[in-house]
Amino acid sequence: MFDLTERPTLKYFLFGSLYFAEGLIFALTTVVLVLFFTDKNISIETTTLIGGLSSVPWMMKFVYGPTIDIFGKYGRKIFCIIGGIIGTISLFIVAFVDPKTAIIPFTSLLFIGHSGVVLLDVSTDAWAIQTTKINERGKVNAAMYIGLFGGTAVGGILLACIATFYGFEMVFITTGILIFLSIILALFVKENKIEIKRKLIKPLLIKEFKKKNTLIVLLFCTLVAMNFGMLMFVIPEYMRNVLLLDKIQTGLLNAVYPISIVIGAGIGGYIADKWGRKKILYITLIALMISSAFLITADTWEKLAIIYAIVGFLTGASLYSTTGALLMDVTNPKIGGTQYSFLTSISNFGEIGIAMISGSLVVFLGYNRFFLYTALIIGVSLLILYFVRETLNKNTN
Repeated sequence: MFDLTERPTLKYFLFGSLYFAEGLIFALTTVVLVLFFTDKNISIETTTLIGGLSSVPWMMKFVYGPTIDIFGKYGRKIFCIIGGIIGTISLFIVAFVDPKTAIIPFTSLLFIGHSGVVLLDVSTDAWAIQTTKINERGKVNAAMYIGLFGGTAVGGILLACIATFYGFEMVFITTGILIFLSIILALFVKENKIEIKRKLIKPLLIKEFKKKNTLIVLLFCTLVAMNFGMLMFVIPEYMRNVLLLDKIQTGLLNAVYPISIVIGAGIGGYIADKWGRKKILYITLIALMISSAFLITADTWEKLAIIYAIVGFLTGASLYSTTGALLMDVTNPKIGGTQYSFLTSISNFGEIGIAMISGSLVVFLGYNRFFLYTALIIGVSLLILYFVRETLNKNTN
């Protein structure tokens, strides 16, 4: 068994591999689902709605977090493994369900798949908060989101190719297998378990949420996440139905985004630990606001590739590594599973909630005004950032 206290760098590989599983199901839902439903002549409004509904578990992380803390004596690792297995099994089954004739069973099974991966996610977050120091969290978040968007990039390309040559049924089966393989490393890592008395969880949670800075950070993170949510389903649909790209072209071009996020998350996480959170956020968010607005000029695949790559890099450096570290900074490690899951549930509500109606917004607004609104959201978040108080102390161990 590997011990994280003796091999501190192992935590980056561990949490990155667990988040890789999340990237796979994310690629399945945001890229492959669009391709699948387009082939079946299912409308963009329905596609984004089904994609959003199946992703609702990401808004329900507050259900999983307290459960993990209440049963803390069993540790975090066991819930990571259980979540991965649930995700794997549900995707095996959904492979044989036709959404054209059985949309409810299809959505329900995809919902269960996401539920399993969310359990894995919440357990991983709690495990990471428990085992990392405050001046490591930028790098740890970078490692996790490199895993997540590495999985998204690999999944987007690989699954699009499999869909083209072997059919969509094999896509779901392959995704399930890869999710299972992603949790293997956790089996060989020694875990130091901590337990908190159940009666102390609620008072501690209330105390933490009474802190003004915690609420401001939460509002800020939710607004930034909405930018990502607005683009989640619309960009793959834009590639397919406006730029008229085929499945493989769509998968390859869409992979530019997560690859750019990986690079941005790695750089942003390192610098956020070194220079502080707010400095990095001001720089990256101003640039993200401008680049999001420039999506209105993306009338060719070449222009979209360049702008989308810039948006991805800035999203990785801001929303994921730095903002993720900011959320961890305001989280009490004693109730890491509970508090962090509440914080991210609310943030994800902004992201997934607006993603669910993004197709309808595009129909109502048109692409140009829609892209301008994604930039406006970032502008509002910059105003909120001014009131955020940093807690990072570079001398803290």
